[in-house]
Amino acid sequence: MTSAQVDTENVPEEGYERGLGSRQVQMIAIGGAIGVGLFMGAGANIAKAGPSIILMYALAGVVIFFIMRALGELLLYRPVSGSFAEYAREFLGPFFGFVTGWTYWLMWVVTGMAELTAAAIYIHFWFPEIPQWVSALVFLVVLFGVNLISVKIFGEVEFWFSMIKVTAIIGMIVIGLGVLTLGFSDAGDTAAVSNLWAHDGFFPNGIGSSLMTLQGVMFAYLAVELVGVTAGESENPEKTLPKAINTLPWRIIVFYVGALLVILSVVKWTEFSAGESPFVHAFGKIGIPLAAGIVNFVVLTAALSSCNSGMYSTGRMLRDLASNSEAPQAFGKLNARKTPAVGITVSVALMGIGVVLNYVVPEKAFLYVTSVATAAGIWTWMMILVSHIRYRSAVDAGRLRASSFPAPGGAIFSWVALLFLIGVTCMIAYDKDARVCLYVAAGWAVALGVGWRILKSRNPQLTERRGDAEFEKVG
Repeated sequence: MTSAQVDTENVPEEGYERGLGSRQVQMIAIGGAIGVGLFMGAGANIAKAGPSIILMYALAGVVIFFIMRALGELLLYRPVSGSFAEYAREFLGPFFGFVTGWTYWLMWVVTGMAELTAAAIYIHFWFPEIPQWVSALVFLVVLFGVNLISVKIFGEVEFWFSMIKVTAIIGMIVIGLGVLTLGFSDAGDTAAVSNLWAHDGFFPNGIGSSLMTLQGVMFAYLAVELVGVTAGESENPEKTLPKAINTLPWRIIVFYVGALLVILSVVKWTEFSAGESPFVHAFGKIGIPLAAGIVNFVVLTAALSSCNSGMYSTGRMLRDLASNSEAPQAFGKLNARKTPAVGITVSVALMGIGVVLNYVVPEKAFLYVTSVATAAGIWTWMMILVSHIRYRSAVDAGRLRASSFPAPGGAIFSWVALLFLIGVTCMIAYDKDARVCLYVAAGWAVALGVGWRILKSRNPQLTERRGDAEFEKVG
């Protein structure tokens, strides 16, 4: 076997149907980069940082690309559905695989809550009389049904969700550029590129305030790593995964930097506020008939798309944990359609807590769940980076074969990204509103520690390293 091949000897037969084609994997990757964090969360971030939020999304986007190239190298070394949890298990030990798998599962459960909250808020645009919790419950039930049918149905639904988002953002950019260059619509008289610096400068609230938005900005990028979970169900992972990852930079440039540049040029930043989509506000300001309603529909599909992905990934992660005796064995079973129905069902039931939050504290539900999801996501990204650093060390020492998709710069950029994530974590600790997630993280760490001790007492073999001891020598 050459270094340009996937190490198929290390790829287990997981029992899944390889039903995700190239176009579906590509759109899942694209859709993962366009979620409620952009459509909804950007409003609060703009209010805090002004036009400099564009720079924050670009900076975070560079780091995300480093993370994804690190993940890509690992995926082409061994493409499995357990993905980063499996790599943490191999390169850092079973405890880290256990923690990463359960933490990624938690991330998607609370992200699902956030998306349900956002979707319910968007429904208010048309039907303000419908309580948030009712809309959230209806969406939860419908998407649950989609995920139980088959991976092909999930892939097809996600493909069209992503297609709507991509088409809409490109359309919004084109319309915004038309307003800037031709001056039509109600916003034409005030639209100008100078809006990026004319109202108290590019950093109106100071560089410190801009940097403090990074924890909210990072939430917008949660789910880009989802392409790694699809590895076990992709028809041709060696071709589809590198292509999906390598297109990430232009997706960030177009969908984040480009869209925000246009919006903040058309409408001055002082008009945006938390709790409102900047896209809906901007096109309402432009005054195009039905534009605000159309954009609201798009952001609704973005929220549902992310929630749909969350249900998909939680079931797969629970199955990976079960296959390693780190979760109840019931989670390891596939139904007749080769989907992990038990894991999906339990995860969806817990996402229902989001429905309760929308009933009890509808005005704070989004903030609470997004901060917790961000902390869980940062842990997952850190484990990807540390696993990649350990993998590259093993390759350099001749203990493992090289991947066919090496990350540029080797482990150097993984170290850079790791330090960046540590800095973001410190910012979360400093922010009194986001700090709640660290309290949850502490409780979660205690729960995982207790769970691991129970597992070790029942399965002493779990303490054995699955890393260097099993590294294959290159002949």
